[in-house]
Amino acid sequence: MSPRNSVAGARRTRHRIVERGMVIASVDGLQGLSIGRLATDLGMSKAGVLGHFGTKEALQLATLERASEVFSRAVWEPAQGERPGLPRLRAVCEAWIGYLVTERDTFPGGCLFTTASVEFDARGGLLHDRVAQLFRVWRRRLARDVSIAVAAGELPADTEPEQVAYELVGLYMALNQEIQLFAAPGAPQRTRRALERLLGPAPA
Repeated sequence: MSPRNSVAGARRTRHRIVERGMVIASVDGLQGLSIGRLATDLGMSKAGVLGHFGTKEALQLATLERASEVFSRAVWEPAQGERPGLPRLRAVCEAWIGYLVTERDTFPGGCLFTTASVEFDARGGLLHDRVAQLFRVWRRRLARDVSIAVAAGELPADTEPEQVAYELVGLYMALNQEIQLFAAPGAPQRTRRALERLLGPAPA
């Protein structure tokens, strides 16, 4: 096997491990991401799994980063063609609902970030810091579009962008709970009604 093929094969194997890791972590948490479980599920040795990452923490961080890519692809990227401000913010919000409803094969246990935020809120370390950093980045992105909407007269002048971003994150954590814990079929529509109260009625 040529070195190039060897490297490509290692990348494919690492990708398989991380993809399976996301499925497990969404249900059992990142702390429940067992090397032994991954090895069994993928037909590999424990050493073979760990050899791609070095430590369990590195595997957990790689899983978190891949989940962030999936989230960005599903939520942020579809809205990039919309005009900054309220149109883009509404597009993000609708895509976010779709992400929680449709990404069940990738995240059978629901949003991995909601799980991780509860799992690591009282823990220190690199995983806690990275989860917190991701949420801060997403809040800033939401607040930026709220600020643009306020400047454009699309939202009231006294609207606080950081407060709206705070409420949006809480709304989607509640939606994840409604879907996962209560299996509530009306949860997406409840979320849309809450968005109308927060952002105003959506255009017809």
